[in-house]
Amino acid sequence: MSVQPIEAADYRDLAFPSDPRLSPDGDRIAFVRTIPTDDETKESTVYVVPADGGDPRRFTVAEGEDSEPRWSPSGDRLAFVSTRGADDDRPQLWVLPTTGGEARQVTNVAGGVSSIAWSPDGERIAFVQQASDDDREEERDIEVPEEFEPEAPDPRVVDRTVYRSAQQYFDGKRSHVYVVELGDDTPGASEQREDGNTDDEIQRLTDGERDFESPTWGDAGTLYYAERVGDDPDDSIEYEILAHDLESDDVESVHRTTGWAARLAATADGRVAHVYNDPDRSTLEPAELKVYDRASERVTTPTAPLDRTLAADVAPQWGPREEHLYAATPDHGTVPVWRLPWDDERAGGGDESESEHETPERVVDGAHVSGAHVTEAGVTVVQSDWGYPGDLFLTAGEDDSDGGTGLRRLTRLNGRYLDERAVARPEPVRFDSENRGPEPTTATGEPADVAGDVQGWLLTPPAVESAETGDGTGADDEPETGEYPLVVEVHGGPHAMWSTAGTMWHEFQTLTARGYAVFWCNPRGSTGYGSDFAAAIEDSWGPVTTADVLAGVDTVAERPDVDGDQLFLTGGSFGGFMTAWLVGHTDEFTAAVAQRGVYDLTGFYGSTDAAYRLVEDDFGVTPWEDSGRLWDASPAAYCDRVRTPTLVLHSDDDYRTPANTAELFHRGLRKHGVDTRMVRYPREGHELSRSGELGHVVDRIERIARWFDGYSDSHDVPRALDRPDDDGLSGGENGDDDAPAE
Repeated sequence: MSVQPIEAADYRDLAFPSDPRLSPDGDRIAFVRTIPTDDETKESTVYVVPADGGDPRRFTVAEGEDSEPRWSPSGDRLAFVSTRGADDDRPQLWVLPTTGGEARQVTNVAGGVSSIAWSPDGERIAFVQQASDDDREEERDIEVPEEFEPEAPDPRVVDRTVYRSAQQYFDGKRSHVYVVELGDDTPGASEQREDGNTDDEIQRLTDGERDFESPTWGDAGTLYYAERVGDDPDDSIEYEILAHDLESDDVESVHRTTGWAARLAATADGRVAHVYNDPDRSTLEPAELKVYDRASERVTTPTAPLDRTLAADVAPQWGPREEHLYAATPDHGTVPVWRLPWDDERAGGGDESESEHETPERVVDGAHVSGAHVTEAGVTVVQSDWGYPGDLFLTAGEDDSDGGTGLRRLTRLNGRYLDERAVARPEPVRFDSENRGPEPTTATGEPADVAGDVQGWLLTPPAVESAETGDGTGADDEPETGEYPLVVEVHGGPHAMWSTAGTMWHEFQTLTARGYAVFWCNPRGSTGYGSDFAAAIEDSWGPVTTADVLAGVDTVAERPDVDGDQLFLTGGSFGGFMTAWLVGHTDEFTAAVAQRGVYDLTGFYGSTDAAYRLVEDDFGVTPWEDSGRLWDASPAAYCDRVRTPTLVLHSDDDYRTPANTAELFHRGLRKHGVDTRMVRYPREGHELSRSGELGHVVDRIERIARWFDGYSDSHDVPRALDRPDDDGLSGGENGDDDAPAE
């Protein structure tokens, strides 16, 4: 079978799974399958795959974007959120009978629907919507009048410390919790009524100028949720856990704590798991999972033995008998799922004998997990690895003691594509930093058995000749050895972790297929190696990370198949910060691409969303306390030292790292005669590389490669600055209004 190299435009052919959910009987798993439909839109549809094997089948119609599939407790219905039929893309709640029949729309609310949760008796669904004071006063948060057309504010009046996030403005909206009591869901019931509805009754549970989040059921009559509190809730990570008795309508405050996101999970007997972040070091210390027991008023910390932060993509969950908690953490380049005893004594924190202690156990290990769900039948996960960008897997049941070794693959969503492509396999790299930092530890606190301080990987170009692989993971042939120019990728965060898979799979494989070796690592500041390792860049983002990244470059550049004289550099978010920092402090790199970065910490502090706490916690100051210190720690301060040709990529609607600091950096490069160009992507936010419009995702990767090609001795092409704008880009002519602006 002939195999072909992976190209940037192949992103159009890739399907990605997310949000897996095991049915109550354990027979099947629902998940969301997302695939681009054209350069601007994508199709996100609920699919179902049998747990005992078989092909996945589409379960909802391919209209709009579906998300959050949730089985009813009896399994007779599937609730989900969808934008189908919405003129303004407001997601609404839909319910579909699982034995056959059409889905019906349950809500038509002004603020849209998210965070849906079935009550244990299957009679109600809780959800969150963002509604303005006018929406609530006019009850458009209950039912939108047919003639209603929302209008953007003009002018926009801002009365909040944080008034926008991701890529949208709040515009006076607050997150509130609602419950809908479902009417008659039997097929044909709505057609029997003149108004077409089924007597669904929506009740608003919260109100006022505060934000509420994370509704989760205890018993069928008790709903827990979190309220953001503090003198200025926008300037606080403090939240209160509330218990709402739906029969009496009484609301009780049960516990107050601090955390970036509450992510509640409750039991019928009043144990509430929640996320905790240290209020003074919230960006430096790991996010812990804690449990508040209403009966004993004790707080325990199930994740304490791990010294790992919680993975943001996997919501903590109680097991089916509420004896264990399940959570995921980054750990040495993987994201495993853990089964945790909820009680400190059972985890070795009490006075019981050692034999009675129960330690955290890995139930899914060895890859990058980005979604998980637990039932009596087992644990289902979405994970990716070097050979595939994402598939569904299933373990044995909760009582099985094989530690996750029974993980079975249920899907090969991109099997045909992978069979026809040469997929490069990364080689692990361990190295000592020039400036030795904290030793990495295992997730249970023991010194890690590693050869060096920092973990990384090297990807070299694969063979593209005929190969029979048989497993859908790419070619087995060894590539011809040569000296490959090296692309160095730096991850964002800064407190994040890269693996051999995840969202960078396609970009790394594309660059390698174009003849580059690709190196990436987890320098100090990364999660997954212990709290001391993550906090090692406190007050020193640039210098410490520089030491680790350059030590890794020196290590891989010694290889005979890597050309140490052709070094290229890129990264996004904190990786964009580091790209700019490195080119301002070394001339080792031939060319660089800085993406969606932070280039001036003071400008970032004043324009970002709640992420300004990164400055307060990681550097311990505000601009008013020590502006000079923050300027000295900013890449833009060193534009006069840059000699490296540097492309700057940014999104117009990025409110996490707003474009003002990118504009400062780009202007500084131009003022000092550096080869540079800025490319701006309309309609995109901070997630461009992960979930942006297909045309923009492809264009971004192709522009990175084209910029490097123009300065590479291995690619006989002119500089991007000397080529027509669409030359070498698969999107063709970019002269229309939808093109990135330069």
